[in-house]
Amino acid sequence: MATSIPRQSSRGRGSHPVSRALLLLLLPTALFVSACTQQSAASDDAGENVIVYNDEDERPQAPQLQGEDLNGKALDTREFDGDVLVLNFWASWCAPCRREAPDLVIASEKTADKGVTFLGVNVRDSKDKARSFEDSLETEYPSFFDPSGRLAVKFDEVPPNTIPATLVIDRQGRIAAVFRQEIQADTLIDAINGA
Repeated sequence: MATSIPRQSSRGRGSHPVSRALLLLLLPTALFVSACTQQSAASDDAGENVIVYNDEDERPQAPQLQGEDLNGKALDTREFDGDVLVLNFWASWCAPCRREAPDLVIASEKTADKGVTFLGVNVRDSKDKARSFEDSLETEYPSFFDPSGRLAVKFDEVPPNTIPATLVIDRQGRIAAVFRQEIQADTLIDAINGA
């Protein structure tokens, strides 16, 4: 007598509702971590790693961000309305974030007298490690402390779904450029000048 082999459901493997829900929950975290372990994309074949909105009318509105900095002090992007705002999403454990940090400091210093404000957004980190990282670079600008990544989620049209990620927001509060990769000072300054 032959034994029959049970047939798989037509839904296929891994399509159980719980499996899908778990996948949707873990995917953003996996994207954040995987981006930080890969080499940064080159600027000439970056694809969706670099988005520049040359047409001002097509620029999406940036959300307002409120929270605390790494020292527990209130921080609100509305304080910088009218400035070009540069937001850099980073973590102390992220190797590309460490490599690009000196370039961010250089760009910040070179644009300080042009109405440009730099803010960091520290994600998936501890305050002590984040403060130590910033102290070692003598960073002059503050960073939001956002261990859960709730601030990044507010950028629904162009999410900074990897780190490092740098967004340039124009004086009208619209997103002018998104870099989902390690950035160099000259590239960032060009994007700031284009905002």
